[in-house]
Amino acid sequence: MLGKIFLLKGDLDKAIEIYKKAVEFSPENTELLTTLGLLYLQLGIYQKAFEHLGNTLTYDPTNYKAILAAGSMMQTHGDLDVALTKYKVVACAVIESPPLWNNIGMCFFGKKKYVAAISCLKRANYLAPLDWKILYNLGLVHLTMQQYASAFHFLSAAINFQPKMGELYMLLAVALTNLEDSENAKRAYEEAVRLDKCNPLVNLNYAVLLYNQGEKRDALAQYQEMEKKVNLLKYSSSLEFDPEMVEVAQKLGAALQVGEALVWTKPVKDPKSKHQTASTSKAAGFQQPLGSNQALGQAMSSAATCRKLSSGAGGTSQLTKPPSLPLEPEPTVEAQPTEASAQTREK
Repeated sequence: MLGKIFLLKGDLDKAIEIYKKAVEFSPENTELLTTLGLLYLQLGIYQKAFEHLGNTLTYDPTNYKAILAAGSMMQTHGDLDVALTKYKVVACAVIESPPLWNNIGMCFFGKKKYVAAISCLKRANYLAPLDWKILYNLGLVHLTMQQYASAFHFLSAAINFQPKMGELYMLLAVALTNLEDSENAKRAYEEAVRLDKCNPLVNLNYAVLLYNQGEKRDALAQYQEMEKKVNLLKYSSSLEFDPEMVEVAQKLGAALQVGEALVWTKPVKDPKSKHQTASTSKAAGFQQPLGSNQALGQAMSSAATCRKLSSGAGGTSQLTKPPSLPLEPEPTVEAQPTEASAQTREK
């Protein structure tokens, strides 16, 4: 009960300490082991999470919470087929679980089976119509399928429930751009830039839109802001930027006649390492329109780490993960997983 109180207060570190002591007294208590595993999963400490969830399954092989969380970890690391196998076991116990169908849908998304993904996500949305993470994923899948009106519908709904998340506004702007509503797209990008101070993808997409509208000075300002974020992220984390994002940024840099010194990889001493720099081989008068969502699909996750973004801490970890990321189970007071997952929760 003391651990649940700390969870209600949002103090995860103290909650973990309490549950660790509880596990010492009751090492075979599957509820305590599962809760502790989910807490480590929420913090991204996957090794300890896997250890405690594995102990849970040792004592109770049919514990659906632990199986769902283990499947989510496998999905996060790209083992989609193994994750789907785990989810089949969970479906036998709790067929009407929104996180389950959300995760299954994003597995299909990662396997590029978009119709199946939408079908599963629609079922999850039917079971939990107020869950913004599921709406986020539906918007992302519809964007990938170039169904922009449907994407706008789901992303708008997600924003109503999560109005402080910059990436939602960016995705909404991409949909509006393809619906040829440039003015509202600019407003959405402005809001995304205001809310998200760490994700360079927001500034890149905004710069592409401004460039295509002929507003080169404003596009240059957004490109330079993106450069600042990229340089900051290179030294503050070990992430690798999505190749498609790098390619679009290089094309835009060449079009704006900037970006020659932008290095996309963190400097290392290994002589074999290759640094990707902005291309200068493009003609200075390059005027071909740039796709405003070219860098979107692979650079965006399904919100595995979205709880960080809602506080303005950024979407840095999402830039390296495939769009098939699940919403990870997040412990509630009852220690039930809630779904990217990012993302990144029962999500």
